[in-house]
Amino acid sequence: MTSFLLLVGALGMACSQWLIFCYAPIEESMGLTQKIFYLHLPLAWWGLISFMIVFAASVAFLCKRRPKAMLLAKAAGEVGELLALLTVLTGIIWGKTAWGVWWTWDPRLTTALVLCFLYAGWLMLHSLDFPEERKQMLCAVTGVLAFLDVPLVFISSRIWRTIHPAVFTSQGINMSQEMLLTVMCALLAFGLFFAGLLRLRLATLNAQAALESCRQQSLFPHSA
Repeated sequence: MTSFLLLVGALGMACSQWLIFCYAPIEESMGLTQKIFYLHLPLAWWGLISFMIVFAASVAFLCKRRPKAMLLAKAAGEVGELLALLTVLTGIIWGKTAWGVWWTWDPRLTTALVLCFLYAGWLMLHSLDFPEERKQMLCAVTGVLAFLDVPLVFISSRIWRTIHPAVFTSQGINMSQEMLLTVMCALLAFGLFFAGLLRLRLATLNAQAALESCRQQSLFPHSA
């Protein structure tokens, strides 16, 4: 299933390039630079979904104390951090053309950057030299707290004055039908690839945990 998701997702992402550059119309004011939007939006959405998984898995660990829940949180956090960094990077490239500057302390950009720092710090907690149970508890609690910035990123352009464009508003969708179809296909393709990538990383972490358990049992057979 992991290989299938990665393969279908990669093929879908390749097909979406035809839609992006051949089917979707060129935006009048920004020209070809606007087409980075079809990469930026899926990265942002699936990055936020990754952090939602971190939150849910952290809550599950606090309720059930199951180590596998923390492995899922870590896998989702790693994938989400990668997607969040790429979101900021593509946004910077887009912003240079749209606003004339590489960076501005817009509420949407600022909260997204804070999100990257929060989860980078959260991932660093996993490398602390703490007793495993205490470290997992610390990571679960901070995984819940870090999620507070996720809805803030999403609603920042709606509750504060911002220059960041809003595609989906209460008045409707600010794009043509061709653009909407293209972005939906890109979202689907990225979603399939994201699911495969998450499963792959989770399988790797489970294998590492199993190897570490075997190593501990070989070192301390009586205590095991």
